Amino acid sequence: ALLGAAMVASGCASGPRVRAERDRTVDFSQYKTFAFVSPLGTDREGYQTMVSQYLKSATQRELEARGLQLVDDAPQLLVNFSGRLNDRLRTSTVPATGVTVGVGVGRGYYNYRTGFYTAWPLYPMETRVDTYSEGTLNIDVIDAGRKQMIWEGVAVGRVTEQTLEHLQPAIDGAVSAIFAKYPVAARSPMY
Repeated sequence: ALLGAAMVASGCASGPRVRAERDRTVDFSQYKTFAFVSPLGTDREGYQTMVSQYLKSATQRELEARGLQLVDDAPQLLVNFSGRLNDRLRTSTVPATGVTVGVGVGRGYYNYRTGFYTAWPLYPMETRVDTYSEGTLNIDVIDAGRKQMIWEGVAVGRVTEQTLEHLQPAIDGAVSAIFAKYPVAARSPMY
């Protein structure tokens, strides 16, 4: 399930839905170092998953672009991940698209509809059910000294077969979308 949760940058053209919450009393520019929680919420018992490795790599890139440095000892910030995959159902009722017998067959004005469709409100309705997988990825940033979460970014999106086939780029996209809401903007690269 965690595999799918990290892939919220799925095949949807618009990408994942992203939101973020922050502690508004914190000056995020004061932080200069970070590390990852061990074990991460996306790890399994006794080993680090591929999803965790991809998340760490993408998050490191995003935080370093904001001027933070990954350290082994005494980090100011700790980063953790969580993910979940849920099966979802979406139902909608729409006019049927099939050919029906027209109203007023062979008589008067409505004769032109014969064999194609009926007049509103007599369109037959059909209910469509769409099943899909939805992934949710959380990135938590914790003030290590206070042991308190100060920022959370969440991405939610549809997980597709294409997402599964291109896992690392999907994770990179989701992490980038989440960090676009981080209180400190990425620095422009120098050329």
